[in-house]
Amino acid sequence: MSIPQYLSETIKTLPTTPGVYRFLDENEVVIYVGKAKNLKNRVSSYFNSNRQHNAKTRILVKKIRSIKTISVETEADALLLENTLIKKHQPKYNIQLKDDKTYPWICIKKEPYPRLFYTRQVVKGEGEYFGPFHSVTTVKTLLELFKNTFEIRSCTHKLTEENIGKKEFKTSVEYYIGNCKGCCQGEVSHKEYKDRLRNVKKVLRGNTKSVIEQLRIKMRKHATKLEFEKAQEIKEKIQRVERFQAKSTVVSASIKNVDVFNIDSDVHTAYINYLKVINGAIIQSYTLEIKKKMDEPDSDLLAHGILEIRERFASVTQELILPEPLPIQLKDVKITVPKQGAKKDLLRLSFVNAQAVKEERHKRQKNLDPEKNTLRILETVKKDLHLTELPRHIECFDNSNFHGTNPVAACVVFKDAKPSKKDYRHFNIKTVVGANDFASMEEVIYRRYKRLLDEQEPLPQLIIVDGGKGQLSSAVKSLKTLDLIGKVAVVGIAKRLEEIYFPGDSLPIYIDKRSESLKLIQYLRNEAHRFGITHHRSKRRKGTLKTELLEIKGIGKKTQEQLIKHYKSLKRIKEAPKERLEEIIGKSKAEIVYKALH
Repeated sequence: MSIPQYLSETIKTLPTTPGVYRFLDENEVVIYVGKAKNLKNRVSSYFNSNRQHNAKTRILVKKIRSIKTISVETEADALLLENTLIKKHQPKYNIQLKDDKTYPWICIKKEPYPRLFYTRQVVKGEGEYFGPFHSVTTVKTLLELFKNTFEIRSCTHKLTEENIGKKEFKTSVEYYIGNCKGCCQGEVSHKEYKDRLRNVKKVLRGNTKSVIEQLRIKMRKHATKLEFEKAQEIKEKIQRVERFQAKSTVVSASIKNVDVFNIDSDVHTAYINYLKVINGAIIQSYTLEIKKKMDEPDSDLLAHGILEIRERFASVTQELILPEPLPIQLKDVKITVPKQGAKKDLLRLSFVNAQAVKEERHKRQKNLDPEKNTLRILETVKKDLHLTELPRHIECFDNSNFHGTNPVAACVVFKDAKPSKKDYRHFNIKTVVGANDFASMEEVIYRRYKRLLDEQEPLPQLIIVDGGKGQLSSAVKSLKTLDLIGKVAVVGIAKRLEEIYFPGDSLPIYIDKRSESLKLIQYLRNEAHRFGITHHRSKRRKGTLKTELLEIKGIGKKTQEQLIKHYKSLKRIKEAPKERLEEIIGKSKAEIVYKALH
């Protein structure tokens, strides 16, 4: 793809510094924003004919009419600026940060005696906000904890310095049952109320340890003074805080304050999970969904997700635990990529959370839009196996024999990622003697596709051979004879490590064990194996039955076939009464068979 004349001068004069570039269309609308370590090299790469761009990138490049850039000092600055510009312009070909709903927050209102309440709107200057939380239930549980444990007021009175203590407000029921100490009546000092709020903030930030210790000191003081009722009240408060702490996942007391990020993705969406850990406990979990637009690598999506989540949660944590190093350096932030231990366990847990959201979305899509779900799976296979077509029709082959006897093969057919059992086929090997998997595969592949070509039936987009390089080479040999190489994709799957072999490549590829592609390929392989073994056992059983019947003196092939057709197995022939045998093969032969088998 050559550089258009109207862009060539612009690209020639681009700086080689880090920065952000914007692609604009004919209407001067920003259609893509990207970051670069070297602006000139990165922008030029879109027009490099030697690079294999995907379809979306090719469409994007065709629509570019002008290019604008902003130079910055570092890659980190470029990433931050790119994030800002994507939010500002919402370009058509950039990732979309999905946020379908507003999450609940806890607000500590800016008042003489601040009250706590939950809200879905963050209003700057109104108070101090904590969150966001995943569910209103969690927020209400916390508010109840604060009210009962720290006696934070829950009324909605608009208290000012002037009206406090003037008896203008009617005391609430909470005052009479002891949950509120009467801030509106001036019965609580500012200092005492601030101490309560300080403990509330500690709990919201995950620091329950110091709060519990303070409460224990108070409890002991009351117990020393023989004020057992007051000591019991504080003990109940400690238990409430401890129950809340127990709901957090305790990781390791040695991990003080970290943010953990991990990512899982499919062909359309990336799922980035965030865990906030304070004093060895996970106090927050959140998963951000990012819609892919240009087949972006996970490393880029993770970088965007980290910036978005840290901004959304106002996180200033100075250590991040990640699955891989970031392509840029974040100022005053330490990046940890653990190989083992508690931090590695945290990373694994974060991935499990991201994966759970992904699978939940897949299940929902499967129920609401099965066709779209199927399309996503097939697009994943196409991407992982580097196919040129969507594999809506896949066929898989497996050989089976028993110590070189009764060699058979099976072909299973999947259409739109589902078994099409009416199209399954068995093959009895005709030209191969003994156990020779390679020659058997060559025969079966030739017979199958010679017939489809002769009958002008549709060919599959993908053929899967159960086996490694040897079986794959045999299949390729037959496809070459039929002139189908390049028209139908073929791969081999070896059982030991689930290696995927391609024609002409001596080294296999390894698909992610969690990938939907590998799961579908394994399903095909296992189904072919099951179908082939079933046929093989049936053939062996019939062979054994025929042998045993022919060994009976006076019984010929015709009588043998009559019995097999009717009873299917030797066991059922043995169980049959002599009168029933007489009806099928006559009185004299029935007498011979009955005596021989009994």
